[in-house]
Amino acid sequence: MSRGFVSLVGAGPGDPELLTLRAVARLREADLVLYDALAGREALSLAPRAKWFYVGKRARRRSIAQESIERLMIRAARRGERVVRLKCGDPFVLGRGGEEALALARAGIAYEVVPGVTSAVAAPALAGIPVTHRGLSAAFVVVSGHAEEAYAPLLSTLAPGTATVVVLMGLANRAQVAALLLARGWPARTPAAVVLDASHGSAASWTGTLAGLGRCALPDERPESAGVLVVGEVVSLAAAIAAVPQERRSAPAA
Repeated sequence: MSRGFVSLVGAGPGDPELLTLRAVARLREADLVLYDALAGREALSLAPRAKWFYVGKRARRRSIAQESIERLMIRAARRGERVVRLKCGDPFVLGRGGEEALALARAGIAYEVVPGVTSAVAAPALAGIPVTHRGLSAAFVVVSGHAEEAYAPLLSTLAPGTATVVVLMGLANRAQVAALLLARGWPARTPAAVVLDASHGSAASWTGTLAGLGRCALPDERPESAGVLVVGEVVSLAAAIAAVPQERRSAPAA
């Protein structure tokens, strides 16, 4: 029996138009697609002959174990199938893609990594926030906000204003993140933002200050929204950049 192949594919923030050409090609060739919650089934039409199996993880919900996902990939590949592991954002940015690559390597399964547009950059950009900007910020840091032990070690040592702070998976802990930065000496007036469901039709954002980040109101009707926190002077550009009409953002016709 021929050996299968696994592609660890980054789906970007969710809009299928933000998939790379290689990602689209792998989906069209796939026999099996294992997809995340935020990867979105909008890409279903790109893999018309594949079986689709949901393996996503969402906060406060029971989900499939990481080891089970790895076993599914390995078993399918050993059956000779072409497998796409469709992961939101980029596979190697807080997505456990490295763990999956190591599991495949240990099992002797041929695989590749297809990078995707990370939500750490795409979500702010779609809300009009560049994570770096000349004169405002020359660097940015990305941390997971799901637990204090994930974000505190870095944020506790980051001098105020030295970089844009981007927090993924941190909506529920936004008050704690803000309190930590304030305690570190970041000015209360530092611009801050929350970007919800970037690239989707339900996209929304809040902008304010670091002092108000912890108590900012979010839509009650969308408790499962994916969110990105952004803290830094670059957030002050959002109103001007996001105000550009959509048709003027498109590339001119050739």
